[in-house]
Amino acid sequence: MSLASKLTLFGASAFALGIIGHVHYKQYLDRDQLHQGVLNDIERRQRRKAENLYNLQKQLDLAKDLRVSESQSPDVR
Repeated sequence: MSLASKLTLFGASAFALGIIGHVHYKQYLDRDQLHQGVLNDIERRQRRKAENLYNLQKQLDLAKDLRVSESQSPDVR
């Protein structure tokens, strides 16, 4: 085998290995980004749930205060 053919074979092999390595690395990054999106969705859902619970509790407290103030004030008609 001549030197030129050896260099060509080596270059083609290195190029193919580089492409394969790049594709695997890109797939790893894409998979990690998808997983991060799932984690962000879970966190967003938990935050929204906590906010909704806070708003519900605030609304219940306001309704309770309203009932108390209505029962204490004289009936005005």
